[in-house]
Amino acid sequence: MTVTEETMKPKHAISRRDFLQLSASFGMLAALGEFKLSKAAPAQDYKALVCIFMLGGNDGHNVVVPLSGVQYNAYAAARGGVALPLNQLLSINDPTLGPFGLHYGMPELQTIYQQGKMAVVSNVGILVRPTTYADYQASYQLPTNLRSHADQVAQMQTGFPNAMGSTGWGGRTADLMQANNAGTTFPVSISMNGTALFCVGNVAASATLQPGNDLDQNAMGIWPPSAAQARLTAQQQIVSQNSGNSMIQAANKVMSDALQLNPILKAAAGNPSFVTPFPQTTIGNQLKEVARFISLRAQLGAGRQVFFCSLGGFDTHGGQSYQQWDLLRQVSQAASAFYNATVEIGAANQVTTFTLSDFGRTLQPSGSGSDHGWGSHHMVIGGAVNGGRIYGTFPLMTNYANFNASHDDYADNRGVLLPGVALCQYGSTMARWFGATDAQLDTLFPTVTNFPVRDLGFMS
Repeated sequence: MTVTEETMKPKHAISRRDFLQLSASFGMLAALGEFKLSKAAPAQDYKALVCIFMLGGNDGHNVVVPLSGVQYNAYAAARGGVALPLNQLLSINDPTLGPFGLHYGMPELQTIYQQGKMAVVSNVGILVRPTTYADYQASYQLPTNLRSHADQVAQMQTGFPNAMGSTGWGGRTADLMQANNAGTTFPVSISMNGTALFCVGNVAASATLQPGNDLDQNAMGIWPPSAAQARLTAQQQIVSQNSGNSMIQAANKVMSDALQLNPILKAAAGNPSFVTPFPQTTIGNQLKEVARFISLRAQLGAGRQVFFCSLGGFDTHGGQSYQQWDLLRQVSQAASAFYNATVEIGAANQVTTFTLSDFGRTLQPSGSGSDHGWGSHHMVIGGAVNGGRIYGTFPLMTNYANFNASHDDYADNRGVLLPGVALCQYGSTMARWFGATDAQLDTLFPTVTNFPVRDLGFMS
């Protein structure tokens, strides 16, 4: 079920005509069957993965900055006008690598890092195999169409670096956990901001929803109440009849599923009332809705769930100083509120939030912004995260200052990061925590067998 801004009605209502339009869009509800609240005992083994996708290509160079003198000086020299001054960097420390600074828009995430509940995974990117500078120069087994927004958004969500894909690694991870979801018919793979390839699996029930839209119908507030009930009954009879037309039947299926999902969404809307305030932003509203669904995990009988949230605007070719600050501020406030909400509902150790983006950006600026890159730094948050550490090989700024073919930190003299951690390693680490076996990881990420390490150690 895909609900877009165009289909929203006053009081979050949606009409039959809307669902006729929606039925052809993505078919997200086709596998859901009967919606109902489960009477099963609370799932003790519940786990959720929550993706925050930063659309446009987030500049990781300014998310995490080395603070040791020689490295910071090399960073400042390379970045020029987009470099962050020392007094704008929020101090964090890695027990081995030493001092670093987070972007000043993320004080809430600085706190979570210092609490040991957030890890930084450095220089993550889409890779087919471990790749050296020489490999890159020879175009040897590289991902297809590097630095293309459309291609790399798809690759980061499918997990396929050199092939087309119709499913996402989030949906396929949920597929692997079908036994853990035997007690639920509620969607276990949910996108909160439009259709997302990440959530699409082969068998797991999935849906695309909107924050605050509980799928109430139009024209059901008529008087007297008996007339409204008669109208509702008639509608239910219509959608349950076999018309003999496949298109009408598909539309009726979507409408029928929505009618059954509506009371569950209504229950989620008022349960619980979080002590932690969520920011009234696009990403804040998405994560608040995810927190409400997770709070209903016992009633819904779900054992494993995957969620996708996203925020656009990270394609900062100009005006990066303000634009990235504003976007990272929104991510930090929303992700922090979400983590604190999981603590409130006793699910902090069962929920892991992580970031993705199309790609990173060039270390060398382009005026007041930066250009499309490759590797980037990402954040993982949750009670089960071995946090307070930076994982992977953090690129040396001095290797850019002395750029030559003997260094593998950079792909070119623009400062494009040559990834040291493959997406399949990043995703496999979380999928293993989620419950996937090594054999299942081989099917989930077909290229992971090319890498010597598939568990980076940031999950416990």
